[in-house]
Amino acid sequence: MNYKDALQHSIFKIISQSAKDLNLDSYVIGGFVRDFILKRGIPKDIDIVAIGDGIKLAKQVSKNLPNKPKVQVFKTYGTAMLHYDGIDIEFVGARKESYSEESRNPVVENGTLEDDQNRRDFTINALALNLSEDHFGDLLDPFDGITDLKNKIIRTPLNPDITYSDDPLRMMRAIRFSTQLSFKIETASLKAISKNKHRIQIITNERIVVELNKILESKKPSLGFLLLNETGLLDYILPELTALKGIDEIEGQRHKDNFYHTLEVVDNISKNTDNLWLRWAALLHDIGKAPTKKFSKKVGWTFHGHEFEGSKMVYHLFKRLKMPLNDKMKFVQKMVFMSSRPIVLANEEATDSAVRRLVFDAGDFVDDLMTLCEADITTKNPKKFNKYHNNFKIVRDKIVEVEERDHVRNFQPPISGEIIMETFNLKPSKEIGIIKEAIKEAILEGDIPNEFEAAHELMLKEGKRLGLTHISHP
Repeated sequence: MNYKDALQHSIFKIISQSAKDLNLDSYVIGGFVRDFILKRGIPKDIDIVAIGDGIKLAKQVSKNLPNKPKVQVFKTYGTAMLHYDGIDIEFVGARKESYSEESRNPVVENGTLEDDQNRRDFTINALALNLSEDHFGDLLDPFDGITDLKNKIIRTPLNPDITYSDDPLRMMRAIRFSTQLSFKIETASLKAISKNKHRIQIITNERIVVELNKILESKKPSLGFLLLNETGLLDYILPELTALKGIDEIEGQRHKDNFYHTLEVVDNISKNTDNLWLRWAALLHDIGKAPTKKFSKKVGWTFHGHEFEGSKMVYHLFKRLKMPLNDKMKFVQKMVFMSSRPIVLANEEATDSAVRRLVFDAGDFVDDLMTLCEADITTKNPKKFNKYHNNFKIVRDKIVEVEERDHVRNFQPPISGEIIMETFNLKPSKEIGIIKEAIKEAILEGDIPNEFEAAHELMLKEGKRLGLTHISHP
């Protein structure tokens, strides 16, 4: 392979010239080199290592670029970044690191390229291409990362026990890369993750979530969650999931293993959506089953109210992991809370009123909810599988038909509270709520169309029933 082909973009010549201006050596290192070799497409970011002052190099590069992009300096980390031609380019001086037991923040000193490659997390991320004029495009691969790429292996450059203990986030990164690339984590490395799993507790939740999101965004997320489970990391990060593990049996009656079922659902949904938050909903849709599990001699195992319980647990989980407590969380809560509704519909005859209520309650997210429920069908019985999916198609068709006719998505009542107050000369009172609720129910049940005239007539009837006086207006 000609590695010079990786450096076709004009930015590399400019970095090379800028480094020469400052009498520095510079290298492109890490993910850019790895992804070029794996043919993973055009990168969005490039890491540059300077043997010397990386911030000074960034400023020189900016000076030599035609549009003089702004350089962001992060003094704490000794790094600088600039954005050019749709690419984020990060500059750092080569360094060596030493760690203490209590913190993942290392003591940093200036170092050589060899020092810098030693501190990298994996051999496949320690690959570097020389940007100096005389050796432009030469590959530096001290840990035989090329062979690991060929053999699809995740391996640490140094002793994995030290690598993971020093910076426990690397355990998450190993699993994330394994999931994204479909690579195998080397046996010694996997054992070291299990041994050091408790060290994950010194990592901030925000950084853990970044890795979790990348696992969830991969083609087959179950690979990552199975590794998190196998190494014991999942107990520390998402105990709500590990609580779903296992099958209980009483009087010959068993239930499915909800942990492995969940991973199947996540893989299923990942074939049909890139929406990260819908994938989170799939991951968490059954977490309420652990606390609601009961055995009844009459009906066997039950999980009554697990959707409601699960939606409450979503809030606590998001809060603990420092995830956004905003519309994204509310979306996941709603999906978890409603996760069984379409399945019930698919089991029964989907009446117009049941579909109207589903669309009313799910609003703009009814399509997402259907996608989640379709992914939730993990039966290995082809007859059952086909029956469910055929029924879901009927429900989807009915949603379109009902929505076109009745307009209940993002329902706005045809009669406002102001009209009711004006009609009956009322001040704010419970009667207004009663009338509005009666109109909404009549529309959802299909007793009246979602139109002003029909709703107005019902308002007058309800007012009379409540003993209100209709004020005529000229």
